[in-house]
Amino acid sequence: MEKTVVAAALGECVHVAGVSNFLRLAEQAGWKTVFLGPAVSPEVLIEIARKAKADLVGVSYRLTPETGERLLGQFAELASDLHEAGVRFAFAGTPPVAERAARLGFFEKIFDGSEESEQVLAYLKGLPAQAATEADYPQTTVARILWKSPYPILRHHFGLPTMEATIAGIEKIADAGVLDLISLGTDQDAQENFFHPERQDPRRTGAGGVPVRTPDDFRALYQASRRGNYPLLRAYSGTDDFIRYAEMLVETIHNAWAAIPLFWFNQMDGRGPWDLEGSIREHQQVMAWYGERDIPVELNEPHHWGMRDAPDVVYVAAAFLSAYNAKKYGVRDYIAQMMFNSPPGTSDAMDLAKMLAVLEMIAPLAAEGEFRIWKQTRIGLLSHPLDPDAARGHLAASTYLQMSLRPHIYHIVGHTEAHHAATADDIIEAVKIVRRAINNALGAPDMTKAPEVQQRKEHLMAETRLLLEAIRDLAAPGVDDPWADARTLAKSVTIGLMDAPQLQNNKYGRGQIRTRIINGTCQAVDNEGRLLPEKSRIEQIKKKFDF
Repeated sequence: MEKTVVAAALGECVHVAGVSNFLRLAEQAGWKTVFLGPAVSPEVLIEIARKAKADLVGVSYRLTPETGERLLGQFAELASDLHEAGVRFAFAGTPPVAERAARLGFFEKIFDGSEESEQVLAYLKGLPAQAATEADYPQTTVARILWKSPYPILRHHFGLPTMEATIAGIEKIADAGVLDLISLGTDQDAQENFFHPERQDPRRTGAGGVPVRTPDDFRALYQASRRGNYPLLRAYSGTDDFIRYAEMLVETIHNAWAAIPLFWFNQMDGRGPWDLEGSIREHQQVMAWYGERDIPVELNEPHHWGMRDAPDVVYVAAAFLSAYNAKKYGVRDYIAQMMFNSPPGTSDAMDLAKMLAVLEMIAPLAAEGEFRIWKQTRIGLLSHPLDPDAARGHLAASTYLQMSLRPHIYHIVGHTEAHHAATADDIIEAVKIVRRAINNALGAPDMTKAPEVQQRKEHLMAETRLLLEAIRDLAAPGVDDPWADARTLAKSVTIGLMDAPQLQNNKYGRGQIRTRIINGTCQAVDNEGRLLPEKSRIEQIKKKFDF
């Protein structure tokens, strides 16, 4: 049954912005709302609350504390019968007035303006005011997303060069209640050589993250998170012993979701021992392993192309192939990661168009079967300026833009990343910046409807379809599903259909494609720097390799 909330600014108070925001959040939480506006007398507010059969009455007052205390006392006396009948009352005002309101013992909830919108929403959803146990916080990704809606769940990468510092940092972050998920940043030996101590190099211990060396190390990190708002934990997949590593992550940290590449984390980028085709097969198998256990999977794939200056069409093709393979190999909950600001020079409008192209390309995959797509956005890893104040501005502005996609997960890349790996204090500060940008963006105009954004999206999708068809044409006779065939996918890289400039002189990638930022887009160009349409680029490769 729908519940009703009546709210107003009381007495001579005319400040109603807070009341309006409170009722907007109430509507999101499923309440029927009645807004009475400014300067409403106690008698009128109570009379309308009776007529509306209100379940909750919201009272706001932002003027002199002494006057407010007398007025609220009068209101509480007049509304005592409603209070005794079970009607709930909440107050909002400045901290001095809120302090006086609390003394009355009449209001079940006092807001003094320091609360985040999501905290107010949690109250309106009937969640515990002071959640204190793990049971109060959803402990799976999908449940946490639904619980937090319409706000995205927040994640940040965290891992310091020692176990002790990382454990202390996780405790501090959890106690602050700022993140829904901590992505463990482990060092390279942990990812590649966890089960091979003989291959580990003590000289690089802690390089790139926390040096976990045993399952008990992972358990200790997880235990550190069992406090505050009980954030979820996850870690990137290993680059060897894939299934064994996945089993260990699920057993020790209850891995919230898996992050698996398609073409990367192998000999091609120097992050693993496998060759290109072999690693693709291994990645497909570990996707299937997680899919069988109903654990979400993210393919942290397309941004690896963007970070190597690949054209937008290759980025979108990689995003499609990622989602396609995830569905093919049994993933039910797929996390589509979209990295903005990559490569540098991409404009906001064209960035948005690229991500809209990704979402429209993969949407049909969710139309049939058990396959849900959860949107995750993030700032470009290499896009933060070194100056910390400029980086804070970039973090806020990019977050605001990304909210145009209404992501389910927001991957915060803290403002310090250009200078140093984020500490717990850095992360807490970054979350405050992001939360404010998200709150503002929820009321923003729809930037996705801009004509130039839609035009670029349509063009990019058409170009991407040409590339995907060319990859399909590569398949050997008898291959039923080229887009999910490891040999075909590997060949698309070795002949240069999937290519990036920074793959030059690579054992597997060709690196022969040239790209340039043109009007905010990253596009392939010929040797003279002229725009090279995808059809022409594909024809050149087909002629060279005869397929």
